Amino acid sequence: MTRSAKKVVSYLLKAGILIIAGWFIYRQFNKKNNDLKQFEHFASQISTTHVVIVMGLVVILMFLNWFLEALKWRYVTKTLINISLWEAVEAVFCGLTWAVTTPNRLGEYGGRVMFLPPRKRIPGIFAMGVGSFSQGSVTNVLGVIAMTWFVVNFIHANLLLAWGVIAIGVVIAAMQLIFYFHIKWAVTLLDRVPFIKKYHRFFEVMGRYHTHELIKIMGFSIARYITFSMQYFLVFLLLMPHMVVVPMMLMLMLFFVVSSAIPSLDLFDIGVRGFTASHLFVYVTDQNIAVIAGVSSIWLINLFIPAILGSFFVLKLKFF
Repeated sequence: MTRSAKKVVSYLLKAGILIIAGWFIYRQFNKKNNDLKQFEHFASQISTTHVVIVMGLVVILMFLNWFLEALKWRYVTKTLINISLWEAVEAVFCGLTWAVTTPNRLGEYGGRVMFLPPRKRIPGIFAMGVGSFSQGSVTNVLGVIAMTWFVVNFIHANLLLAWGVIAIGVVIAAMQLIFYFHIKWAVTLLDRVPFIKKYHRFFEVMGRYHTHELIKIMGFSIARYITFSMQYFLVFLLLMPHMVVVPMMLMLMLFFVVSSAIPSLDLFDIGVRGFTASHLFVYVTDQNIAVIAGVSSIWLINLFIPAILGSFFVLKLKFF
């Protein structure tokens, strides 16, 4: 392919990504307009100053959340190449734009690694996998704690089955933690598969992380978990000021793990999250509409805004 042809293809790919992402964002924003109106309805009954302060803090936490993810991305890729903090930020936001059009945010991997040199992109996917596995481990471990609380307090029928589910959850969470801190095992396992072993140069990056590095990566994941938990805490407290804090936080932990286990398209995820939240939080509050409105508002801030910002970084992509 000639240089001019590569440029044309590159421009077309960028335009295609932006058009598809823009269409998805616009369509879902219109679909969820009713939920956002519900949020406006609840907010109109609260002091304007209070609403502005709380939502301003939620936006700040959104940027902090993705800044922490950029720090984590920069750290996990240091085994491949040294990138600047700004390059990490660009990659993260670009990945978010790609993520909105793909199931389970798979496009986020492609969006990020495109900011790496061509020969580092496939290994970069495995490096990102380590960071994602860390985030999932945090979500699952805390989710099991919340699940135990939920079963003890709300599930009174078929206790044997309920405790069996908890036992399975504990075993899975424990195995996930053990495997995470021995991520080198993944390289060993893949090397035992003949047709995969020949791609060792791509996935061997997972074997480069030492325990202290894995602890630091998990530290970033815990910090992110606390950050987006605080977003929900602030919005729910704004809309439902009489909700008891401890049950709210435990239900949020359960909500996060259940939501993460359900496959969905990122922009359609709001429907899944709203449905899940409304059915879980019914145990701790009767304000179902407020819960859905709160989840929708956080979706708008955490996904809609970053996806728009990321579209500017898509223009900087180098496909060839």
